[in-house]
Amino acid sequence: MRVVLQRVTRASVMVGGELISSIGPGLVLLVAAGKDDRPSEVGRLAEKIAGLRVFNDAEGKMNLPISDVEDAEILVVSQFTLYGDVRRGRRPSWDKAEAPDAASQRVEEFALALEQLGAKVSRGIFGAHMEVELLNDGPVTLVIDGRDLAF
Repeated sequence: MRVVLQRVTRASVMVGGELISSIGPGLVLLVAAGKDDRPSEVGRLAEKIAGLRVFNDAEGKMNLPISDVEDAEILVVSQFTLYGDVRRGRRPSWDKAEAPDAASQRVEEFALALEQLGAKVSRGIFGAHMEVELLNDGPVTLVIDGRDLAF
């Protein structure tokens, strides 16, 4: 799995002009499932992200995980394009992205794993054309690949 994490002051998802989800301060997680994902990646990614110290403490240092930030929320948005391969030609290849049914299930398992760790999680709609609006805070943006995680 791949995740682009952005610390935000607010974010929302709209589909067809209708507000689907919105959060205040927290994290937006753009999430993609890959064909070569290992079964353990869902839980490991959720644990890693829940424990990342990317929020400022009283001294202004990035020293707090999301669980230590009052009213912080997570917005999970599926985004298969994170597996786009642009090394050849001008049209991205999606060969490494997981098939939609399996990807939908894995992204939902990831959101549930975050909830089991105590996070308040909102979601986009898998497969929908979404308009994602966010105000990046910092800016803080991290790219996390489940295959690269060390525990």
